[in-house]
Amino acid sequence: GPGGDGGPRPGRASEHQVKVYLETTAVSYLAAEPSRDVVVAGHQQTSHDWWRTARERYTVVASQLVVREVSGGDGDAAARRLALLEDIALLALTPEATALARDLVREGLTPERAPEDALHVAIAVVAGCEYLATWNYRHLAHAAISTRVEDFCRRKGYVPAIICTPEGLLEE
Repeated sequence: GPGGDGGPRPGRASEHQVKVYLETTAVSYLAAEPSRDVVVAGHQQTSHDWWRTARERYTVVASQLVVREVSGGDGDAAARRLALLEDIALLALTPEATALARDLVREGLTPERAPEDALHVAIAVVAGCEYLATWNYRHLAHAAISTRVEDFCRRKGYVPAIICTPEGLLEE
């Protein structure tokens, strides 16, 4: 349950459903107009393919931070991004998550100039999410970085969220 005891979540079947934290870039790719950039367009298509069945296969969550980040920019695009989050449980930024985020930045594992990256990781980890879905390759889904972040979380006594792209969560 909410206390992290691994008990059943309200409104869910009693077997544990894998929890996926949807980071801001994953939401943005889902809501954006098709890109003319071939790589971005591919990521958008992958995101849509994953999203079609994601909510049946996973407990998909986001956070108040994601809501804040997707609320900016063009009004129509922001409305599309927010609509995607309507039926998704939002995790709060807890003091525990804030402390873990501060440690991630202090250790140089996430950039000081992008404190949100550390916050996304910390919120997901503290809430017991198995995965963090992101298209942020520069700071999060980069293998060298994600491995070090996961190791650090383990040293701090947490089971780390595996940081991956929606493509990494697509079933064959």
